[in-house]
Amino acid sequence: MHYNSILPDVIKVADEASEKVLHIYQSDFKVNYKEDDSPITAADLASHDIIMRGLRNISRDIPILSEEGADISWEERKHWRRFWLIDPIDGTKDFTQRTGEFTVNIALIEDGVPVLGVVTAPALKEAFWGIKGEGAFKRDRTGHVHRIRTSEPRDPLRIVASKNHLNDETRAFIDGLGAHETLQAGSSLKFCRIAEGHADIYPRMGPTSEWDTGAAHAVLLAAGGNVKTFEGDALAYGKEQILNPNFIAAGNWYF
Repeated sequence: MHYNSILPDVIKVADEASEKVLHIYQSDFKVNYKEDDSPITAADLASHDIIMRGLRNISRDIPILSEEGADISWEERKHWRRFWLIDPIDGTKDFTQRTGEFTVNIALIEDGVPVLGVVTAPALKEAFWGIKGEGAFKRDRTGHVHRIRTSEPRDPLRIVASKNHLNDETRAFIDGLGAHETLQAGSSLKFCRIAEGHADIYPRMGPTSEWDTGAAHAVLLAAGGNVKTFEGDALAYGKEQILNPNFIAAGNWYF
């Protein structure tokens, strides 16, 4: 598959979903809750519908796994060599708290690796995308597009952490890194801040799912970074267990 040939269409789908999400974000929306007590809004569902429809128009042969989609059994998924992985809104808490730091995420996975990713931040009017081995890009709020790349670590180390999920285990790990400053960021933007050279490392000790990380992981890979487990293995996708293990995202200097 020629990723460059489909990337503009994927960006267009993400932008269409983002426009709808932002419209709902600026309204008096209602917050509901799933069985696991995680929040969901009309924006999650609208984004899901737009992305599903858009990706099927790009290719009807590639299956899709979405956080807001129907449960798909492992018996079916285990045969997928290539699939779309989407999170219609990552950071729904940021959405409901109106911090602006929520994202729309679309990734293409091949043989367990995120090879293409698009991340948009509708309220911030930012977008990131990348293709593994071919570079990563950012579109800023003025519409200007420029190439991005991870940077060498700064002194003190710039550590990006979750606003909503900073637990004691993560704090202990961060303290062990020595002199540092902590940068707060929501959703998959934490990966993107490393990809654009604004942060150095993001340790995550706590539950995430494959759709939370796939698109931004692809952007970070394309920008010269990586995401690995604490055992040193590459964070993989298309597993029977959709939950991710603990991981570290950083520029390649760390690994």
